[in-house]
Amino acid sequence: MKSKLLFLATAILFLIVLAACGNTEESKGTEEDSQSANAESDGPEVVVDGSSTVFPIMEAVAEEYQKENPDARVNIGTSGSGGGFEKFAAGETHISNASRPIKDEEKASLEEAGIDYTEFEIALDGLSIVVNKENDWVDELTVKELNKMWSSYGDVTTWADVREGWPEEEIQFYSPGADSGTFDYFSEVVLGEEGEIRQDASLSEDDNVLVQGVTGSKNGIGYFGYAYYAENKEQLKAVPIVNDSGEAVAPDQETVQSGEYNPFSRPLFVYVKHSALENEAVYNFTEYALKNAGAISESVGYVGKPDSAYEEALQELDSIAGK
Repeated sequence: MKSKLLFLATAILFLIVLAACGNTEESKGTEEDSQSANAESDGPEVVVDGSSTVFPIMEAVAEEYQKENPDARVNIGTSGSGGGFEKFAAGETHISNASRPIKDEEKASLEEAGIDYTEFEIALDGLSIVVNKENDWVDELTVKELNKMWSSYGDVTTWADVREGWPEEEIQFYSPGADSGTFDYFSEVVLGEEGEIRQDASLSEDDNVLVQGVTGSKNGIGYFGYAYYAENKEQLKAVPIVNDSGEAVAPDQETVQSGEYNPFSRPLFVYVKHSALENEAVYNFTEYALKNAGAISESVGYVGKPDSAYEEALQELDSIAGK
């Protein structure tokens, strides 16, 4: 009798374990299916990722769009321009934000994945070099001085190493992370293609962390998109940069749009997957973004492009979508 009961208990236990394994596999499969379908062209959610610099614009666009379209679902991520292109090539997103043009290797990844796309300029930005509000000695900087400060091959440790008469106080450096388009743009302009950023710089993909770093250190210096400076200008000081005409110019909407704030005036981009535009949700959101990007970008601290540029972009969008 005991042996029969033992056999019966063992059999029941086996069936329970088998059922649990089946449920686990089914759950795993459902999760994987959900992840792979995250950015399918017929999905209800618009998935956007990429540059943290472009994020404030697209976040504001999404908020206004969802006010007018309460049933709309838009997910905006911030993995950096490089990280955004990786997700774009992997089929995880419909739209990729970037604060610099797409690189050749990223184009190759998209081509290999069979993804057709179009680049749209969404706004203009003035990459801002900032110091602490209490810093009363830095009144301007040249690109050559920035190179001396930020290069891994330089010997700058204090402000006195940059310019005679500045204090012998150790500088704290704050920079976007290597996946950031802002990092790429700054590195190209200041350090050149072969240059490398100094190893002791504090890196973060989150621009708010960089803001906190500079505001918390009298001897801090950092760089990020103009909107993050504009939002924190009570605590930060934007350093005028000597441009190609020899004039020290601070970033603002006028100097960025005119190009006077060079070499740090730059366009901002969104890249849209052609096949995703078959989804009305993606098309409608992209159309709304291009129609309203000028006004919205200025409301969050960036600079809009001329109306004619957005009109041309909308015509191109309709052509791609077959409208």
